[in-house]
Amino acid sequence: MSQTEFNDPLWRQGISGAQMLFVAFGALVLMPLITGMDPNVALFTAGIGTLLFQLVTKRQVPVFLASSFAFIAPILAAKGEFGLPAVMGGVIAAGLVYILLSALVKLRGPNFIDRLLPPVVIAPVIISIGLALSPVAVNMAMGKAGDGSVELVPYSTAMMISMPALITTLLVAVLGRGIFRLVPILAGIAVGCAIAAVLGVIDTSAVSQASWLAVPNFIAPELHWGAILYMVPVALAPAIEHIGGVVAIGNVTGKNFVKQPGLHRTLLGDGLATSAAGLFGGPPNTTYAEVTGAVMLTKSYNPKIMTWAAVFAIALAFIGKFGVALQSIPVPVMGGILCLLFGSIAVVGLNTLIRHQVDLSEARNLIIVSVTLVFGIGGMVIGGKEFALSGISLCAISALLLNLVLPGGAGWRKRDAEEA
Repeated sequence: MSQTEFNDPLWRQGISGAQMLFVAFGALVLMPLITGMDPNVALFTAGIGTLLFQLVTKRQVPVFLASSFAFIAPILAAKGEFGLPAVMGGVIAAGLVYILLSALVKLRGPNFIDRLLPPVVIAPVIISIGLALSPVAVNMAMGKAGDGSVELVPYSTAMMISMPALITTLLVAVLGRGIFRLVPILAGIAVGCAIAAVLGVIDTSAVSQASWLAVPNFIAPELHWGAILYMVPVALAPAIEHIGGVVAIGNVTGKNFVKQPGLHRTLLGDGLATSAAGLFGGPPNTTYAEVTGAVMLTKSYNPKIMTWAAVFAIALAFIGKFGVALQSIPVPVMGGILCLLFGSIAVVGLNTLIRHQVDLSEARNLIIVSVTLVFGIGGMVIGGKEFALSGISLCAISALLLNLVLPGGAGWRKRDAEEA
């Protein structure tokens, strides 16, 4: 069934590649728009990252890499304190965490990560990422800046834009059929922008002034330990999501990618893609569940299709008017959609606890989850101005340390070994 795709002509591969980029596009550009990055740079680094991933994995895994939502909170925090160039240094360091995990998996085997980062550690961190970002989504939906400091659009107008955008996203996700079910974000953006245009909220003057061809606004990274401390601990959560993504695409294609090309290669590819993104001024990369869904729906198992998707992303990055048009998307449109997306991140964490049957009546598990959630959502800060841990970074490190220090961890490892 899957082999027929490998013999497809180039034109069909190209069309399938464009379709994959279309599916990933909404989430791909939304993340840099929230964090104040250039969406054209995000397109470029998504393309470069996917090509690097394919190079490392010998073009065996049909995945597309693009902007990771898990890093939004630390990027916003680090950007406000240290500036965007320092954030890019942190993104490079986050990629090195993947590379380190890749080396450990190569030396110790794939089960090593399950022992180091069990569900009781990762789940509350993922929940914290989603819930800590919820005020940003609500503020944007009400027409304010992400931190609520400035009103950008009047409240009544903002709600008339954000709620239809949210409802459209919900309806398409639930009621959509075929490929349309995989693009609820794009549908929400389209409806939201249409309403915003009717209400006179969209300013297109910058689009008309922009040139058709333009080099993306690349940013050179800077080394700042404070920004690195914000970014590095958060890399643990998407690393676990990466493993889930590799297993999921393996289930779809009927292949075991954890063994061939190997989890160490996929982690290495993801790490190199993220570090490369930091070098150019783009957001960290991760595998996309939407693309996995599209692969399952279209049975496009040929990894060469993702090469085409990457090439199209790089080409779009150099269309100046396209990037400026994306930056003109009104804040309420993004806010309405983010009310769903950020909640979905938290639900992924809850589902992790449920799926792995983590017993929260056990004191050890209760302590790890409780402290992690309060530190992450409450915004606890430990340290001074130069070396400070706070929010998601602090809760990730706290969860990891509590898991290592508190007695009783052997019980989970024993049960995990029995299930395996």
